[in-house]
Amino acid sequence: MGLLSYTADLKETSRLTEELDMYKNDDSRQLFLWRSEETDDLCAVLGIEEEEDVILLRHLSVNPSYRGEGLTYRMLDQLSDRYEHKTLMGTLESGSFVKKWQKRRNQQEALQQETEDTATE
Repeated sequence: MGLLSYTADLKETSRLTEELDMYKNDDSRQLFLWRSEETDDLCAVLGIEEEEDVILLRHLSVNPSYRGEGLTYRMLDQLSDRYEHKTLMGTLESGSFVKKWQKRRNQQEALQQETEDTATE
């Protein structure tokens, strides 16, 4: 149960167990675990639901010891790269993370394009 129990809507054990059962029994749902590169400890989990054109970020939980290190952005980058032909969307709970990530990613892409344009001049 560990990492998912940090998620606000999964604090109650019965609710957490119910959600884990949904990931276990529904092929469209998946959990992704992240390990710390330095310590090899499990430090975060993403829960998604895959639809035809959309990846819905259902759960995002980072161990408090690893927060503030940009891990969420790196996880969402990797998730987006894995499902590059699908749109990443969030739920009411995860939507703010996805929105911040999309804004950051758009800024990085714009900066990269500007750098490439300058190099070709």
